Amino acid sequence: MLSSDYWRSGDRKEAAEFGGSGDRDISHPLRLMTSLVFSAGASSYQHDLCCYGAGIAGNIFAFVLFVSPLPTFRRIVRNGSTEQFSAMPYIYSLLSCLVCVWYALPFVSYGVFLVATVNTIGAAFQLAYTAVFIAYADTKNRLKVSLLLVGVFSAFGLIVYVSMALFDHKPRQALVGYLSVASLICMFASPLSIINLVIRTRSVEYMPFYLSLSMSLMSVSFLAYGLLLDDFFIYIPNGIGTVLGVIQLLLYAYFRKRSRDECRRPLLVTHT
Repeated sequence: MLSSDYWRSGDRKEAAEFGGSGDRDISHPLRLMTSLVFSAGASSYQHDLCCYGAGIAGNIFAFVLFVSPLPTFRRIVRNGSTEQFSAMPYIYSLLSCLVCVWYALPFVSYGVFLVATVNTIGAAFQLAYTAVFIAYADTKNRLKVSLLLVGVFSAFGLIVYVSMALFDHKPRQALVGYLSVASLICMFASPLSIINLVIRTRSVEYMPFYLSLSMSLMSVSFLAYGLLLDDFFIYIPNGIGTVLGVIQLLLYAYFRKRSRDECRRPLLVTHT
């Protein structure tokens, strides 16, 4: 009978041939598995960190976006008139915020809490701005904006009722998601009317710079947030918003420079 020492020496020779230590290392697979788990955990942590970072940055830039019209509304209150300012961006933004809040709630979607926070705050700001606009608008515009406001809340109520009564969770998420995409595109496109006014008057007086800048930065942040979450309903509209925001900034830079050049021209030219 062969002794156990013989088998151990045989194991050492076999292990030596493969560069081993001679003692069977049965913990190696466990170490490999543990390292893979930790590696996956670290990767997941970094992904979550980047995701939350993009979402928080989007919330910050969105807050700047929400407060950026304050100088405009101070001017409206001071002058007692809405002048040529339009309420449409605030109406579109209110509807968009309401639909996006509904999309981000657990009734529809999971894991997009930062979308709910930013749009809840946004809805409150847009409602306040619209109320001020109605208070200082002329009779025709006051009636028009009031009807639009009623239409916004009616449309939102209908969306909530239909999505809850007629759709299960997955189809409900798709329905509300597509509606949120449409509302966000409308919100991002609403300044096009202001762009038309800028081109027609060749003046950036009625296109606030910080509004355009903060919208661009917010769109970029939520574009990254949506890509990290792989959420089609977040990254598609914010990608479009990024493009439109860059266009607004380029137009602002062009017409601002043109206005400054015209201001430098002499008011009176004499010929001697």
